[in-house]
Amino acid sequence: MQGYLIWYGRSEGANNEVMTLQAGKVSAKVRNIKCQMVIIRTFVALIFLAVSVTVPTPSMAARIKDLAYINGVRSNQLVGYGLVVGLKGTGDKSNTIFTNQSLANMLEKMGVRVDPTKTKVNNIAAVIVTADLPAFGKVGNRIDASVSSIGDAKSLEGGVLLLTPLRGADGEVYAMAQGSMVVGGYLASGTGATVQKNHPTVGRIPNGVTIEREISYDDFSSDLVVISLKNPDFTNARRVAEKINETFHDAARPKDGGTIDLKVPGDLKSNPVKFISIIENLEIKPSGLAKIVVDEKTGTVVIGENLVVSTVAVSHGNISVQVKEEEKVSQPLPFGRGQTVVTPDTKVRVEEEKGRWVVMKEGITIKELVSALNASGVSTRDVITIIQTIKAAGALHAELDVI
Repeated sequence: MQGYLIWYGRSEGANNEVMTLQAGKVSAKVRNIKCQMVIIRTFVALIFLAVSVTVPTPSMAARIKDLAYINGVRSNQLVGYGLVVGLKGTGDKSNTIFTNQSLANMLEKMGVRVDPTKTKVNNIAAVIVTADLPAFGKVGNRIDASVSSIGDAKSLEGGVLLLTPLRGADGEVYAMAQGSMVVGGYLASGTGATVQKNHPTVGRIPNGVTIEREISYDDFSSDLVVISLKNPDFTNARRVAEKINETFHDAARPKDGGTIDLKVPGDLKSNPVKFISIIENLEIKPSGLAKIVVDEKTGTVVIGENLVVSTVAVSHGNISVQVKEEEKVSQPLPFGRGQTVVTPDTKVRVEEEKGRWVVMKEGITIKELVSALNASGVSTRDVITIIQTIKAAGALHAELDVI
């Protein structure tokens, strides 16, 4: 048998040591090494499993900034009326009065006088422009704009929004919008057919709004800061206050289920931003709400984690209705004096499947609930009906929200 060369130790040029072993000895040592590697890998895997079980995952906690907000710090809605030009024959029709009047007013400001009743163009569209002015938005900052047609335009694709003032609820101008449209859909039509995807009459202008006026906020010079929970809950309010008090002794006091009063510590009164930043990044484990949200329009069902169901038996049978209608023509004989008569022939067929009883035991989990509903062979639409019926029977101990 041939020998094998195995290098060991450090490589130092000509001083490298070489050891020749017989093939049988090499195989034995290789097997020993493999066994040792398997033992090491198993040991490491057990350590990793133990650590992953005992150490809580970060996903269990949520930052306070994701659960609450500082009172008075919020965005503000802006709205404006404008014109989109450059459309390829998909704008408002020539008999749209407000579009023609707006075009005439704009041209008059530019020194061109036209009669709005005689303008016949189809490459412009009257639109409503909306935007959210963020908290602490500064003059010169740029934000996105949403543009929606209010006339009978078919598509805003390829259009350009002309300079449009955006006003707040107080009627004051806070920003100006202008730019090229980005439409997430299309419209293609011919003489006998039309193809449309999404809503081509709604679009966006990324960074198309320039802030021209700022909204003043409290400078946090007072000793009291108030935070409000986005979803009021007494348990979460208590946990937030307790977590803050662990960092800043006796600084937080829950006022109710949705409000916590914060007293700025003396050493941070000159730097309230640092105080708020520290609080925002504190983490708590939020208390989940037993809730089911049902969207009947889309057939979507979302089930919360703390769901409790009492023992209940469910049976649901599907009903299939088929309606087939044919028109039969009764033709009179030649040279007869009768008339041709069209008689409708309608056939209605109803099939009802026998429902299977499914027993849901008390204390089932979300997975068990979904499995039980799937076992009954029902569709998503039927699941919505079953959930509503279980709630009506008093066996579903959770809030049911139908949107």
